[in-house]
Amino acid sequence: MNSALITIGDEILIGQVTDTNVVWIATELNSLGVSVGEMVTVSDDAAQIISTLDRYVGSYDLVIMTGGLGPTKDDLTKQTLAEYFQSPMVTIPEVMEKIKAYFKARGRSLIESNLRQADVPEACEALINNHGTAPGMWFEKEGTIIVSLPGVPYEMKGLMEDVVLPRIRGMVKVPDVVHRTIMTQGVPESYLAELIKDWESNLPECVKLAYLPRPGIVRLRLTLSGKCARDSKQILEVLEAGLLEIIPQHIFGYDDLSLEQALGDVLKEKGLTVATAESCTGGNIARLITSVPGSSGYFVGSVIAYQNRIKTGVLNVEEAVINTLGAVSQPVVEQMAMGVKEHFGTDAAIATSGIAGPDGGTAEKPVGTTWISVAYKDKILSRKFLFWGTRDRIIDQASYTAMQLLRRLILDLV
Repeated sequence: MNSALITIGDEILIGQVTDTNVVWIATELNSLGVSVGEMVTVSDDAAQIISTLDRYVGSYDLVIMTGGLGPTKDDLTKQTLAEYFQSPMVTIPEVMEKIKAYFKARGRSLIESNLRQADVPEACEALINNHGTAPGMWFEKEGTIIVSLPGVPYEMKGLMEDVVLPRIRGMVKVPDVVHRTIMTQGVPESYLAELIKDWESNLPECVKLAYLPRPGIVRLRLTLSGKCARDSKQILEVLEAGLLEIIPQHIFGYDDLSLEQALGDVLKEKGLTVATAESCTGGNIARLITSVPGSSGYFVGSVIAYQNRIKTGVLNVEEAVINTLGAVSQPVVEQMAMGVKEHFGTDAAIATSGIAGPDGGTAEKPVGTTWISVAYKDKILSRKFLFWGTRDRIIDQASYTAMQLLRRLILDLV
């Protein structure tokens, strides 16, 4: 099965909003063996929407549209689809009742534009939205399924997971393509390619490898097609085992598992607790760790020691060491790690101190210079790094590197 994705919205075309919907949808479709041939963003304009549908209908098995289903006049998708399918609008009683219940539960009064969201083209099957007020719509024409969904990510994902993906899953037989993503941290893309070049050279012809870098992390995506897709389980077992022999310290998970989740899994499995002492990362590591549901079971707290007086007054860093070596130094970051570990009484700790920029760098310590220390029981591991890029990229790289260092220390992969 092949597909195309259409995003509708002027706010995306002018850069006001980032379109995250197509990335999520494409990932979900690929996991089912549905290939995505095209992604396009069009304005809130009926002629643009219709011309795009004319191009896709009959050429793709599935077209998924997001956006333009709100209650305001600039949301034109529903009316445009009624025109495209030459279909009158009808009111769906079940949708009307859900809209009324939705507003009643929130203590808000209904207005006419909200009630009109229960109207859909007669040619479609209305998809009940349990996460908002705008229903989805399922059409079929010339062998193409056209699905229209709200643009709000929470509502779109809800409808996809509740209705659309289960239906598509039932339509897909043996997948023609299987994807597997291997998550790595701690080595840049070019160096990683050098480390695994022999492994890559011996991949079967029906397996393709892509390097997908982002700040602090490189994803290795394996794409198996044809015979390899049909035998994917056995082939992947062999390939992953081979990669684990080469770079065990850099692999932290599979299929877009986040590093914060991978670290949390290790802490939970071993019954450990952790705290952070952050200077240059400004609490970002704590934010990432606590973004994982259930993190309260292992994350105790954090000290954002941005100024030196917090390092000395709260974390017991020696003032003389700061005066002599500076805050961005190995002894300081090690004392921060031990200090926060003792302060919160945890099994493990992470500490960072660096120069995130854009100012503050020197010839001896340029912007991006970062010391990271991780402690686990009576062991401590410290490393100096020189990260590159914008302030945000440096903070991200430092955060992911710090979490992976602690994970490696706990698993004895250092």
